[in-house]
Amino acid sequence: MMSSKTNAVRLLDTAKITYELRAYEVDEQDVSAEHVAETLGLSPETLYKTLVLKGNKDPYIVAVVPGNAQLDLKKIARASGNKNCEMLPMKDLLTVTGYIRGGCSPIGMKKQFPTFIEEAAQLETAISVSAGKRGLQIILAPTDLATITAAHWSDLIDM
Repeated sequence: MMSSKTNAVRLLDTAKITYELRAYEVDEQDVSAEHVAETLGLSPETLYKTLVLKGNKDPYIVAVVPGNAQLDLKKIARASGNKNCEMLPMKDLLTVTGYIRGGCSPIGMKKQFPTFIEEAAQLETAISVSAGKRGLQIILAPTDLATITAAHWSDLIDM
């Protein structure tokens, strides 16, 4: 069994936040949120992906949205107080966050960035986010995720 002591897990333990870890077999050909949800037997609307963006005001912004949804760049810009936002180039993800694509957790990045969670998460009793490496997900209450990441609830997705 792989080690599950990622930065995200250590932070949750330190904060005494209740969570469940779920390991899954990584498919290097498909690290999409939808595929991970299917592999774990979770509905795609409860598995949240972590997206990192650059804003014209904030150098980096984190958006946490359902795996089956598309982030609306205008909505995240408005929510974060930026005029515009763009996705962080994939080549910069590890340097900025300490995480890689398919294993980027909103918890425990190198620095605390302004974080925004899709407001629909509040309707769920539990959601899943990356535990900080491919093959491992954290299932926790959305309110606990918002607390540990100092996140704001916002309408972020393209309907």
